[in-house]
This record gives sequence, structure tokens and C-alpha cells, in this order.
Amino acid sequence: MEYLIGVDIGTQGTKAVLIDPKGKVLAHSYKGYDVETPKPSWAQQWPGPWEEATNFTIRSVVEKSNVDPEQIKGVAISSLYGGSGIPVDRNMKPLAPCLIWMDRRAEEEVKWVKENIDLDKLFHVTGNSVNSYFGFTKMLWIKNNLPKVWEQIEYFLPPAPYIVYTLTGEVAVDYSSAGNVGGVFDLKERKWSEEMCENLGIPFKFMPERLVECTDIVGGITEEASEKTGLKVGTPVICGGVDAPVATMGAGALAEGNHVAMLGTSMCWGFITEKPNLSPNLVSMPHCVDSSDIIYTFGGAATAGAILRWFRDVIGTEELEVEEKLDINAYTLLDLKAKDIPAGSNGLLVLPYFMGERSPIWDSNARGLILGLSLVHTKGHLYKAFMEGVAYSLRHNMEMVLGTEAKLDKELIIVGGGSKSMNWPQIYADVTGYPVRIIKNDVEAPLGDAVLAGIATGVISDPNVLKDWLEFDEVIQPNVENKLKYDQYYEQYINLYENTQQIMKTVTAIENK
Repeated sequence: MEYLIGVDIGTQGTKAVLIDPKGKVLAHSYKGYDVETPKPSWAQQWPGPWEEATNFTIRSVVEKSNVDPEQIKGVAISSLYGGSGIPVDRNMKPLAPCLIWMDRRAEEEVKWVKENIDLDKLFHVTGNSVNSYFGFTKMLWIKNNLPKVWEQIEYFLPPAPYIVYTLTGEVAVDYSSAGNVGGVFDLKERKWSEEMCENLGIPFKFMPERLVECTDIVGGITEEASEKTGLKVGTPVICGGVDAPVATMGAGALAEGNHVAMLGTSMCWGFITEKPNLSPNLVSMPHCVDSSDIIYTFGGAATAGAILRWFRDVIGTEELEVEEKLDINAYTLLDLKAKDIPAGSNGLLVLPYFMGERSPIWDSNARGLILGLSLVHTKGHLYKAFMEGVAYSLRHNMEMVLGTEAKLDKELIIVGGGSKSMNWPQIYADVTGYPVRIIKNDVEAPLGDAVLAGIATGVISDPNVLKDWLEFDEVIQPNVENKLKYDQYYEQYINLYENTQQIMKTVTAIENK
């Protein structure tokens, strides 16, 4: 038998799975960690916890499965949206934490780019716009605020490529991670843009020379990594890239117009296309399969599962106590309270912008807002309104495709923790009008990683094998009556942001003084 391992380094934890060649998951493992938030709107992580979690989860799935390491043919690593990446010196020592996708500190750098760079040229070259979400603005923040670090930088390494280096000693960046940096990557030519680096004042030498497909073997497990992971020396390692396209591929989305919403800490809704430069309101990067031809374009809410976790921790303390005493999941208890609440939550509207917002509004000053509270509202009303707010955000992103060349499938696939809610999938169907499909026993990005490892090592010949492996629950159809009601609420959702945008900006400025 030939076995494969997939590892995904997420924002709040790392997951790994070990599968056989027929897609059966023989073992899985998870290890969590925290995000450092030293100031409001700052979010950073040192790579040490990623490395420790990667080693731990790989060793765990090897031990749990009782598979002989000699039979493990490859391991692929994907990761969170990498932001700045990790600045490393010539000895590959991290000089500063990675400013991850959630970090919004680079607002002055965004302003400078808008005043000094031709934004039409930026979009033409990179397929992306400018915002403090993108890694290149965070690089500029390091340049402007950490000059001693800047002087020592050898490379900026995105999370997955950094961890691949710790496993193999090889420096390479996959096309997916490179494209997600934005600003300095030529999306059409699939290479770093020397011209944009020069225009932005980011040394071209900071970008690692070796760019690879997510189905290329970067190197083999070193002796040191072998001791930490339990894998044999020389086991092939593949750089799987950014987690959202990998999770999308892992959901069987491989053809033009296939689209998937990944509901984790954030919400990433993306689709497969061969058409670059679709919209500056969305984000584009090479896909993790056939990176030379196919593009993954997505719209993303900065917070999705994160605001439900906030709700649970701050408002759902009673449910957390019950979970601790009776081992009944707090989210399930909150779901039950929201189950019979009508569409629209009896007049509640939530803007889910708890960490600023990415697409399509690209506003770092945006903040969470609850409108319509009255004495009739209960905890269940609020919880459902939070779920509805994220669904409105998804619809807002999906509408950015209108008027472009992109064509979307008639059905939407949902993956991630949010797909396990008893209410949320139906809300997504009702708000967007798209029938929703949920994968049974959803493994998310790690399954996609394992397939990438299989393609790279020849164990798997075609990624479309996923379509034979995946089982779906019955399609969730939109409720026509709810859809008509949500159409009205969605219109007010858009108006609410537009009418409070300046207030949010002013309040944020007061707090940041």
C-alpha cells in the first residue's frame, strides 16, 4: 500500500490527515495555537508554533494509523493566507513575526501606494488591487517601522514554504502563495514582477528565485525532520500553497465556474477560472492544480466563524458552562436557540466587520454593528442575526462577479466548521438563492493536500478522483419565501454600511489616537 499525508496550517491550529490511495482517512490530528494581537487591528504569528504543530500532527497520524513510514509516499503542506510572510536572515532565522491576513496595521502604506503607484498598472500586472490585507503592504510596513529587521532580510517566506523549508532545507515558493502576496507577483506571467518590486521599493532579491507548482516535489525529509515527524529520511515534501484553493480543490471544485465557500475563522468564497483580472474587488492567485493555466479568484470576509466564536465566548457563557458540565457543544446549544427564529431575526441586521473587512468593501475601518435591537429579542435572535450577517457578506462578494466574464455553477458547495451548523447552510441558501451542497465527513484542505502529494509522487494520476471519493448530503434548496424576505434585508444591509461608513472611520480614529 502507498499512503499520503496532507497538512494544513490554519490561523488557529494545524490539521493533518493520512489517507490510503482510495481516499480513506486512516488517521487525523489537530493542534491549536493563538494569534498575537498586541494592538487593535494587529494580528501576527511567529512560525515556531506552526512548526511544532506540523511536526506533532504528522507524527500523530503516523502513530495512530500504524502505517510503516516506508509506505508513506509523500506529504503536502498548505497554510493560511500568508500576509507579509516570515522575514528571515541569511541563516534562515526568523527576524520578526508574520503579519498575517487579519493584520490591518499597514494603512499608511496603503495610502502611500494609492498616491504613488499607478493602480491600473498594479491591477493589470497582479490581477489584484491594494489593501492592508495584501502581503506587499505589510512588507512595506516592516520597511518603514522595523528598519533594523529590513536591513537583515534575506527572504520573505510565506507560511507553507517556510514550513517546507524546516522539513527539507529547500527554499521554494509555490505559485499559489506567491500570487497571494499581491503587488509583486505577475499573475499572467506567473513570476515575480521586477518592475513592481522596483516601483514599490521592495528589493527583488527578497523574493525566493525558485517558484514551484503545488504538485512539484520541493525536497525530501531531512534527518532532523525525520526525528521530529516520524517520517523516513527522504520522504517527498510538496508545497501545497494557500489553504482556500486547496480546500476548494478538496471539495471537488476543479472545473470552470465551480465555486466553494470555506467557513472557518474567516469566510473565503472562491471559484475556478482561466480568466485573469476579473475584478479589483476580488482577490486572484494561481490555483493549486494546473497553476500555469487556472486561477483561483475569491472574495473573503475577515470574520465568519470568528464572530460566532466571539458570540459564544462573550454572550454564550451559559452554553459554555453546560458544555463543560454535560459535554454538549455550546455551538449546538446556540443553534437550537436560533432554530425557530424567523428569517430576518425579527428586524435585526448585523454587519460582521469585527476585524475591518476585506472584499468587496476593502475597509480596514469597518466595524461590527447590530441594528434593530428591541425588548422582544433573545439570545437566539442575536445568534441567528450573526449567521445572517455573514451570509449577506457572502452574497455581497458573489455579486462582484456580475458583469464579468465569469460564470458560476448553479450550486454552491460549503465546507468548514460552518457547514456543520443545523441552521447556517439553509441561511446561506436562502440569502444567496443558490442550492447548497454539504460534504459528508468533510476533511477540508488536508484532503486536498494529500491529493496534491499523490499527484506529485505518482500515487494519484488525476485530481478528479476526488469526485469519486466525496459523498454529499441531500442538496439544501432555498426557501422561496425566506429568499424574498432576505432580499429586502440584504438591500438594507448594503445601505447600513454605506450610511455608517464615515462614523466607523471617525470612531476608529478616536480609538487609535
